[in-house]
Formats: sequence, structure tokens, C-alpha cells
Amino acid sequence: MPILHLQMHPGRTDDQKRAFAREATKAAVETLACPPESVEILITEIAKDSWAVGGKLKSDG
Repeated sequence: MPILHLQMHPGRTDDQKRAFAREATKAAVETLACPPESVEILITEIAKDSWAVGGKLKSDG
């Protein structure tokens, strides 16, 4: 059973998340030859003040 983890900043709509889940599931089914029911997707939204790149918080610009 493939489990896909997506981490992103908040702000996407439920429709965007649904579309992502649908398309990612399709890609997993085609690539990994598994049934769609076996594909699990976890979407975690992480605020910019909890995400750093290069030692700098994303919220700092």
C-alpha cells in the first residue's frame, strides 16, 4: 500500500486538495500497478513560521 505524504503551506482550497489527491492516486495506480483503494495520501499543512530553509523561517521572507 503506497502512502504519499505531502507537506505544504496553508492556503490551498479543499477543491485543490481533492484534485491533487485524485491525480496523485492516478499516478500511483499507473506507475506502481496497485488498486486505487490501496493508495493513502496524507496532506499536512505547515505554517510558514514553522518551516525554515537555509536557517531562515519562511515567514521572515
